[in-house]
Amino acid sequence: MFGLTSKRGASGTGRIVINQPLVNVFNFIAVDFFDNYPKWSPEIQELELLSAPPLQLNSLVRQVRIDNGQRSESTFKITTYKVGEQLVFEGVSNAYRCSYDFASTTPTINTQITFTFELLKLKLFMLPFEKLINIAVQEGAKRTTRNLKNLIELS
Repeated sequence: MFGLTSKRGASGTGRIVINQPLVNVFNFIAVDFFDNYPKWSPEIQELELLSAPPLQLNSLVRQVRIDNGQRSESTFKITTYKVGEQLVFEGVSNAYRCSYDFASTTPTINTQITFTFELLKLKLFMLPFEKLINIAVQEGAKRTTRNLKNLIELS
């Protein structure tokens, strides 16, 4: 009964300008993903590349997270890896998608990053809490972009 899902999901987007050139921002997020992902997402407890290095299109990654005291493990796949433009990964074991979109606002100075997190399906028992879940996902997306800005500007 608890495994049943609805077609409804939840999503949140955060957008921020980082005072670093696009190449630095992309490298921090995508190229140095394994070093930096636990820094901007401190819920990460374990992170393992299941495919041959480096991180690239179709790479598989396993992560263990602790969110609000709850441990979860998932595997995700890199579904888009466009240098300087976009990094997207999608859950293989759970229905979610994370996308990082990069745009140069001033080519050698600033980069706009747009982060979107989507829960693609909600379990039926979650539907009464859909509004709260949407708020939490939106706040999480904004927190992610703030964390990225702070870390990248300090590096």
